[in-house]
Amino acid sequence: MVEANLLVTHEPSHAGSAKENVEKALKAIKQRVKFLKSDSEGVFKLRVGNAKKIVKSLGKLKSKKAMFEHTFHWIPVEKWASTNIKAMQKEIKKLQKGIKKTEKWKMDLHKRHFEMSLTELIMKLTEVVDKPKVDLDNPQKIIEVQIMGKKTGLALLNKDEILRL
Repeated sequence: MVEANLLVTHEPSHAGSAKENVEKALKAIKQRVKFLKSDSEGVFKLRVGNAKKIVKSLGKLKSKKAMFEHTFHWIPVEKWASTNIKAMQKEIKKLQKGIKKTEKWKMDLHKRHFEMSLTELIMKLTEVVDKPKVDLDNPQKIIEVQIMGKKTGLALLNKDEILRL
């Protein structure tokens, strides 16, 4: 099964315009895109080439506001796991190896269709990260956690590999 490697959030009531934004933006950097079935309203699941490189390139076009008018976040996904604490912890433990002891990091967590409180979830998921320098304002690395019902998308990103509009 082909899995998404890029999530794009958008205003659910403007899905058509948002899809056009995505297609236009990716065409501008000569990238092809495949839209996959999304089970969350307001989130496109995409399959693209190198998601991190693509988001980095799109970041340079951020000033072209019209191109991103109906999209909010462009988030690469490296790994999908079952949405249960053990499975997510296992993947986060692997991802955190990419953070050097000297690097500042934070976890970014977004949940859809999942009951546990955000605080409890963050505490459970960060307990497997043994890197000392947490910085919520200016991290060098971001452990991205996107819970979408039964599946969770995870990635270890540099600041310029995630696009927030």
